Amino acid sequence: MTAQERVESAARSALKVFPLPSAVLFPHSIIPLHIFEPRYRAMVRDALAGDRVVALAQLEEGWEGSYDGRPPMVPLMCAGVIVWDEQVEDGRYNILLQGVTRIEMVSELATDKPYREVQAKVLTDLPYHGPEEERLRQAVFELAGRVPPNFAESLLPVSARATGGMLADVVAAAVIPEAERRQELLSELDVKRRLEAVLEDVGELIARLQPVRPSGPLN
Repeated sequence: MTAQERVESAARSALKVFPLPSAVLFPHSIIPLHIFEPRYRAMVRDALAGDRVVALAQLEEGWEGSYDGRPPMVPLMCAGVIVWDEQVEDGRYNILLQGVTRIEMVSELATDKPYREVQAKVLTDLPYHGPEEERLRQAVFELAGRVPPNFAESLLPVSARATGGMLADVVAAAVIPEAERRQELLSELDVKRRLEAVLEDVGELIARLQPVRPSGPLN
């Protein structure tokens, strides 16, 4: 069963959700997470024993002070698969969660489990090819001259291979740190508009950065 099929199966029945206001996962990207709360340790333990599928969600505005309960979640989230795990002291976990697809929560399930589960609709991008793709690739190439080489070397190959919505997602995942802006881009289902938005963000980042001076002898 593919990762996409595992997410689709979980979404139809009971999809485990980890609300984390500080982090937004994109499809085709990987995010490291340290799991220490008892309820989410239980979630990860159950996921590892089953389909390894977990969705990462943002909370609606006004959640502050109610995180220990079940504050409303933003319906649009990203579901992923745990691709690496390590159990550490006190039953905590370090995991790598790889984003698979956007989902939209249909309903939250009533459960006696300590963590939250939902039924959801899987959202897939429509195929798209347009001039925004090449403009974004060119912007990433220009950005690569203004960031540390190891960062550029990881971003350039994936940007060259990706197309359409995947291109927007992998670039956004790499260069946009703010959770609020990441959620805005995750929630943009129109691929053309998403590409344009990420291109604008990359352009703003380029304008703030000075080119990296080459090291070593010059020819």
